[in-house]
Amino acid sequence: RGISSDERPKRPLTGYFRFLKENHSGFKQKNPEMSNVELMRKIAGAWKALPASQKQVYEEARKTDWQRYEQQLATYKAQLTPAQAEALREEKRRRLARRRLFKAKRELTVLGKPKRPRTGFNIFVSEHFKESEGISPVAKLKQLFDGWQKLSDSQKQPYLQLAEDDKVRYENEMTLWETKMIELGREDLIRSGKQRPKKKSVETAKQAETAKASSYENKAKLKLEKSEE
Repeated sequence: RGISSDERPKRPLTGYFRFLKENHSGFKQKNPEMSNVELMRKIAGAWKALPASQKQVYEEARKTDWQRYEQQLATYKAQLTPAQAEALREEKRRRLARRRLFKAKRELTVLGKPKRPRTGFNIFVSEHFKESEGISPVAKLKQLFDGWQKLSDSQKQPYLQLAEDDKVRYENEMTLWETKMIELGREDLIRSGKQRPKKKSVETAKQAETAKASSYENKAKLKLEKSEE
């Protein structure tokens, strides 16, 4: 309480990031047509081509700032009570955990992990979100939730059926995906408590496609019934 990691002295920039900060605007003015990614590549190339004597100027500036940083850090730590020091350590652990979670999610996206199945309410929202009233997404969701609650069981049934079909789609796609992950040596990504999936035949793959097509057909049928109403 009363202290935050924001107050902690900031680590000095490396030689490259000093070069980047100093030259970014100049490179941007000379290359206005470049995207940020292209611009960063160009600056990185310029740093790589920079003579060692010029790089040394940036590195020396970092060393000077590092000495100042160590003194400021020692002063900062000296003023902390044991409780504050523990609170800051816990804050750091949470920050690192969030970073690891983000990295893990990004990796799963790159590996093509199937999207989780939608609920009946999710499907209802996706079909009615644009036409719903409300000036903000939160207001729209509230209105849709109220509308969902007012539906009768028979009116909800088509959405619930689509949700069941989506569960089938998800399980079939996950089985195929987990088989692929095992082949890639990524057994750490397999669901805990799940038996290792055996290599699937062409017939099983066709069944997965059939289930997926069934989901699309039911969704199209629902839209047709609604248009006829």
